[in-house]
Amino acid sequence: MKPPRQVFRIVPVLLLCIGSISAQELQDTVQIEQVEIRASRVEDAGAKATVVDTTILQHQMSASLSELLSQNTSVFIKNHGRGALATASFRGTSPSHTQVQWNGIDLNSPMTGMVDFSLVPVYIIDELSLRHGAASLADRSGGMGGSIRIGNSPGWDQGRSLKYSQGIGSYRTLDEYLFAGFGKKVFRSKTRMYHNSSANNYTFVNYGIGEIDPLSGEIVHPIDTNGNASYRRYGLLQEFYYRPAASQLLSIKYWAQAAARVIPKPSSYEGPDNANLNKQTDIDHRLVADWKGYGDRGQLLLRTGYASKRLDFIQRNRIAGLGLDTSIYAIGRQQSWMNTLSLFPDVGTKLELEATIDARFHDVSSHDRVTGLAYERQRNEWSFLLSARRKFRERFTINLMLRQEWIEGRRVPVIPFVGADFKLIRDRNLFLKAHLARNYHQPTLNDLYWQPGGNPGLLPEEGFSMEAGLAWSGGIPRLEWESELTVFRSDIHNWILWIPSFKGYWEPMNIRRVETTGFEAGLKLNGTAGPVAYRFGGQYALSRALNYGDPLVWGDESYGKQLVYTPLHSGNAFFRVAYRSFFLSWQHNSYSERFTSSSNDPTSRHRLYPYFMNDLSAGAEFRLLKMDFRLELKVHNLFDEAYHSVLFRPMPGRHYYLLLQFEL
Repeated sequence: MKPPRQVFRIVPVLLLCIGSISAQELQDTVQIEQVEIRASRVEDAGAKATVVDTTILQHQMSASLSELLSQNTSVFIKNHGRGALATASFRGTSPSHTQVQWNGIDLNSPMTGMVDFSLVPVYIIDELSLRHGAASLADRSGGMGGSIRIGNSPGWDQGRSLKYSQGIGSYRTLDEYLFAGFGKKVFRSKTRMYHNSSANNYTFVNYGIGEIDPLSGEIVHPIDTNGNASYRRYGLLQEFYYRPAASQLLSIKYWAQAAARVIPKPSSYEGPDNANLNKQTDIDHRLVADWKGYGDRGQLLLRTGYASKRLDFIQRNRIAGLGLDTSIYAIGRQQSWMNTLSLFPDVGTKLELEATIDARFHDVSSHDRVTGLAYERQRNEWSFLLSARRKFRERFTINLMLRQEWIEGRRVPVIPFVGADFKLIRDRNLFLKAHLARNYHQPTLNDLYWQPGGNPGLLPEEGFSMEAGLAWSGGIPRLEWESELTVFRSDIHNWILWIPSFKGYWEPMNIRRVETTGFEAGLKLNGTAGPVAYRFGGQYALSRALNYGDPLVWGDESYGKQLVYTPLHSGNAFFRVAYRSFFLSWQHNSYSERFTSSSNDPTSRHRLYPYFMNDLSAGAEFRLLKMDFRLELKVHNLFDEAYHSVLFRPMPGRHYYLLLQFEL
């Protein structure tokens, strides 16, 4: 389908600006540091952003992004088991309302709209940041909860480096990581390879089934094993960076990954262990190339990316006398092409402008070889973003964003954002921040066309959001801190929810309205006490997500109730202390009760109890035989707590992990 005519009116204007920037003489005095990072983004004012410390990324390199987010941010991760599907709920919203980008290209599936964070290893991440709420409009629309940015950087000062890490842990877990980097000043290459595997056969108290003790009359729950739950993952990340001049940077990044998982039966299942076998394989390829140019009149970014995915799901049932019979053999394929053109004209120190055009094309197919049910679809998406940020007298900053999108040639209503910062005390970093915005989320391709159950008549989700908060940063000798308090509210209409139908399968439908309100608080400390260095970070979130659908359809029991699997309270804390070459860290995260029924039924079958998780790790860094070593022992679930993130999907008790790394 041809792009809308409005885009052709915008492109020539940008091309004229590009020519102006490209034609000017590139100055040798442009600082190399400017090539790596932009000091200030246009969308910062009035927006809440969380940047994950690089120290946390380095020391959680063996974890998945789902583990890191649940332990260090206000995002709630719904885990279907260790190594299994993990989705996000940002500010009480659904998984498809969290937009995720890797080096500027989308990770969200055009079919489901969500990201499986268990398949994103922390090892491949150099930079990680979150945009809360409508601040995600700087990336794209649809992030009702927020957006997550994953990035990689050249590391020009690292020079030649070779690192190998190996981890062994409980449940026959084995991890391997290899890093090789070389080049400096003009050209740099970085290669990362990894392999993760685990039998994942942990034991647990099975509260899903039980028997009555004839003597005591009490219900006795058996100890079961999480069988048929193994996983294996291979991956490669290759990066090339080239600077033909001090004012230009060309980069190419390729990430490939293959993952295979056996999906265990729910703990409520009481049949034979080998009666039902489920296996899922994910094969992903992602490629992104971008060019950045810097001149006296502004900055320019050109980016193109490609992503492909194949997901196979096979379910086999054992039939007496016949053996294993395949009941489901579903194959999903998707390809996406993503292109971006961004211009940052230099119009003075008080005003910053940004103009961006995004073009996306998706081609997907889904087919079940057993039932023959299938669908194939394509989707074109065009988006234009105009941002302006203006400072007034050094204390007040206003930020405006306008995003216009076209989906399959249909124009989406204009999506505005108005935000502001005000410095309350002239010589202190104490800011009052607020914004008001609209947002808009298209139904996913599965929502519209999945067989059986897709609903082509679904309406897009749309709503308004607002937030306000205080941000304070400062320091005294030997201690620095950052803190932030935020309140937010969103009213989302036509919320899409899959529900069981009388036809015997699930169908998506729009519910009239969902209201999310909440409060977030965060604190970071970084200091020293003599030879001891320490870091502390803590966050708390209250997220109330209430269903205000039509009571004639939903019934009074669900009207005004918290959405399923959404905790009202969540929090985490991190503390790390280092003395010379030794370090010790403690990690805590906790969640309040969650309901599995829309009526918030308080019975044990429809309620997941609160849980409080604690992890402890200790290690040392030392030099031996002209090599740098790091040895670390981690204890997960320190107090051996029994807990579930999803009903009938138990998580492991106390388990251990040992990591050894050496660098040449």
